[in-house]
Amino acid sequence: MMMRAKKRFGQNFLQDDLIIDRICGSVRPTAGQSLIEIGPGHGVLTKRLVHSTPDMTIIELDRDLIPNLRRLLPSSVNIIEADVLTVDFNDFVAPLMIVGNLPYNISTPLLFRLFELGTRVAAMTFMLQKEVVDRMGAVPNTKAYGRLSVMAQYHCEIEKLFDVPPTAFKPAPKVTSAVVQLRPHAPPPHPATNLKTLSDILVAAFGQRRKTLRNSLSSLLTTDQLKALAIDPSERAESLTVADYVRCANLLSQNAS
Repeated sequence: MMMRAKKRFGQNFLQDDLIIDRICGSVRPTAGQSLIEIGPGHGVLTKRLVHSTPDMTIIELDRDLIPNLRRLLPSSVNIIEADVLTVDFNDFVAPLMIVGNLPYNISTPLLFRLFELGTRVAAMTFMLQKEVVDRMGAVPNTKAYGRLSVMAQYHCEIEKLFDVPPTAFKPAPKVTSAVVQLRPHAPPPHPATNLKTLSDILVAAFGQRRKTLRNSLSSLLTTDQLKALAIDPSERAESLTVADYVRCANLLSQNAS
């Protein structure tokens, strides 16, 4: 029996077989990789994936879904009943292959946590709101470009695979979704000396994105320091590239040491 979707968990259950097949076709774990699915729901994707990796792990918060998943899946599947934001992914044997249909309300904080795993992750394939996927791949000087864009592009190669219409889910969400694949850089093209400093720069810049960099970054970098980096202090946050932000962070780290 299918459980009703729970609004508090942001649940929308995927039911389109063609979409499920396309996602499975993009997730190809190799020998030695740990396959982890976040939010399996009714297990429609899990049932396909388990054929290639019978000892996969699934993480599900909704305790009412767990009994059906246990009936549906072989005993070799490791079922973790937990909020994924509390799970320590360092406990799994790397490299990790992570897949999931991520609810909007946890997608951004979860992505930031997973980025920190670096090359412990081989690839991540997620279904997200299209808006979130567009933000990850956004380029400078566009409305969608922001903190998530910079951090996602700093850590990963981003490939949007395809859009998913609301009709592919039950209940149908009010927005279009998209499937994206993220492959961590090894190493990042523009390495930051300190990721916390990079994060602080981005929070300051995009937290006041209507202000010029001279004002939004005034507590971190002076106008003269921005000019020394060949950055125009009169520009705004969306004008800087990933490399620009890394140079700002590295200068700040250097001055702090």
